[in-house]
Amino acid sequence: MSTATDQPLDVEITVTEIAPCAKRLSLTVPAAEVDARLELAFTAFISDAALPGFRKGKAPRALVEKKVGGAILHETRGQIMSEAYSKAIEQHQLRPISDPRPVEGAEPPELARGKAFSFSVDIEVAPDFAIPEFSSFEVKKPTIEVTAEHIDGEILRQSYRFGTPNRIEGPLERLDRMLGKATVSVEGRDGTYFETDKALCVVPAEEDEGKGQLLGLIIEGLDTALLGKKVGDTVSVSTTGAEGHEREELRGKKITITYSISEAERISPRPVAELAQMYGVESEDMFREQVKDALEQRRDGEQRAAMREQVSEQLVEKIDFALPSKLSEEQVSRTLEQQRMELLSRGLEPAAVEIRLAEVRGSSEKAARDRLKLFFIMARLAQHFGVNITEQELNGRIASMAMQQGVRPEQMRQQLDRAGRMGEVISVIRDMKVGDRIIAQAKVTDIAADEWNKIVEAKAQSRAAK
Repeated sequence: MSTATDQPLDVEITVTEIAPCAKRLSLTVPAAEVDARLELAFTAFISDAALPGFRKGKAPRALVEKKVGGAILHETRGQIMSEAYSKAIEQHQLRPISDPRPVEGAEPPELARGKAFSFSVDIEVAPDFAIPEFSSFEVKKPTIEVTAEHIDGEILRQSYRFGTPNRIEGPLERLDRMLGKATVSVEGRDGTYFETDKALCVVPAEEDEGKGQLLGLIIEGLDTALLGKKVGDTVSVSTTGAEGHEREELRGKKITITYSISEAERISPRPVAELAQMYGVESEDMFREQVKDALEQRRDGEQRAAMREQVSEQLVEKIDFALPSKLSEEQVSRTLEQQRMELLSRGLEPAAVEIRLAEVRGSSEKAARDRLKLFFIMARLAQHFGVNITEQELNGRIASMAMQQGVRPEQMRQQLDRAGRMGEVISVIRDMKVGDRIIAQAKVTDIAADEWNKIVEAKAQSRAAK
């Protein structure tokens, strides 16, 4: 049913700044306008309705209202809210960068004849700031050749990824995986904060320096807690919630996890000949060539990602504007989900992505604020550059993610839709295009990979020391 009308909606609009980069729209549609829209909706429905016992368009008004009145009210309510919101955005020349959301704690507005219809929504808007001179940006381009050592390492990783899991009882060794019951308690809160029987954990590798991920948190000394344990054992580990954690009640609090191991397995690597057969190549030599090609593609992607990251750092440094004094859980969660999509699209396995996200959760509040600041900057620059995302670009990104995870593109799209993460994928593509626009104007110099790695390590140590 459509009740479109050429008449503009009469609506009273009040815009209030509730925080930096955030507005509240309070909208009121007069009773006369509500009645006119409802009359139009019912008239349109009756003219097309074919109820049992009546010819098309001849059903009594009272019967129609009794049978479908609620549905018509609901649909008209949605149309009025959408039109009122659009008019407010246009009339006040706002630049929203997020979907409108109901005011927290407010009751859902009801539409009724003879009554004005009022509702409020909150939106985030692009900040105002001076666009910097991008020719002043300096970007280093890491260069590296794919060697036999790189190929051997990737083949070893693939052999474990597609290896055979074997149930074990213990004692646990490095890289053994386990499933168990995790019970979480939080300082200052009574009782159990969270509990699950399906918590996955992996004994950290030697190069992880004892740190590992459990329930999305990085735990120092996780290897000490798990090495040598067996199925049936219970361990207790703790950490402190970062000030930038997406859950406000965990920020700065001691978090204790009691973990009872119910299952454990050890991976036997798949032979290289079987890997080659699985990938549909005739020989190990051809398989190595295929792996080399894949590594070169990944290298190019990582190279571009490193350059975009430098652009992001300079944007945060050079651009200044007010941010909300306190980060909301929604804001922190959104930036984390966007990072998840960006990492997945770069080819990281889901387990590796979760480890990286756990590290991000453990970062400082300043780092969390910088991530939010970058979100606003990128949204504003996308408008400045006129960046649009085509369906072809979206499909290409989804196909790339699907290939990395070994699923069909349509499965990947369904997973993203169900999880409500399509918006994050679009944001990732948008940010990449913005970054590439800036790189095209920046001063770019090549740098050897080992020198680049030293710079990255120095930055990591500097962040850890703060």
